[in-house]
Amino acid sequence: MTKQIQKVAAIGLGSMGYGIAMSALRDGHQVWGVDINPDQMKRFVGDGGQNSDVITEADQLDTVIIAVLNAAQSQEVLFGKAGIVPKLKAGAAVLSCATMPPDFAKDLAVRCGEHGVLYLDGPISGGSAKAANGALSIMAAGCPQAFAALRPVLDSIAETVFELGDTVGAGSAMKAVNQLLAGVHIATMAEAMTFGMTQGVTPDKFIDVISKCAGTSWMLENRAPHIAAGDYTPHSSVNIWPKDLGIVLDIAKNANFSAPITAVALQQFVAAAGMGYGAEDDAAVAKVYARNAGITLPSEKE
Repeated sequence: MTKQIQKVAAIGLGSMGYGIAMSALRDGHQVWGVDINPDQMKRFVGDGGQNSDVITEADQLDTVIIAVLNAAQSQEVLFGKAGIVPKLKAGAAVLSCATMPPDFAKDLAVRCGEHGVLYLDGPISGGSAKAANGALSIMAAGCPQAFAALRPVLDSIAETVFELGDTVGAGSAMKAVNQLLAGVHIATMAEAMTFGMTQGVTPDKFIDVISKCAGTSWMLENRAPHIAAGDYTPHSSVNIWPKDLGIVLDIAKNANFSAPITAVALQQFVAAAGMGYGAEDDAAVAKVYARNAGITLPSEKE
């Protein structure tokens, strides 16, 4: 079957969004990259992205991928003063990748529908490396028409698309479950590593042993090396977690569900941000434990 080439706007060229845009571009789609940072847009054009203003091309777009920080930014991109949805043709489709409350996703879908635009609730997981390799996992929910319209791009950017039904919000709910685990795992990894240091277990030895034992996790194996190397270059920043775990706790509160472990993990990320580490890699939450324990982590990368 002939591959369908689409005209795609990738809005949000951060650590995840840039990889998504490049994966779509590499697979043959025409891609416009949009970001508040003009240097990122210039970089994307240099890598082969379209050079014209996406707004002048909006009525020709097939797909819009929104990979911004949060629900408020997603709403602004779609329906703000320069919102793109009113400019899209009927039948165009939006893939919304940000973590947000399920009810917020439902509202965005309704508003898109008022303009004849399809909406897929599609939070992503996998980190910047998988985004760059077109190997993301996407937790997706929406009508069959939205899945069909977005299939060519989904095939380009994702290794696994979990189809969670036609009710928008189901993808966001599943992402909240994932973020609960991911955030807790990062904080717990930092706690375990620094605890080990108080007992003479070096970060390198911690990784060598625990990564092959029952206590490991994907987050441990991915983030612990950052601490061992003293390199806090942000792949996913500390500031992500007060937002995402805050969303989890808001959903839990509305469901009358107690999530005490999530609440404690959230406070560790809040403490890290308060210490000035918000823009650093989320493994920097280990610095909270190190300060409290009076231990010294491996030197940070110069």
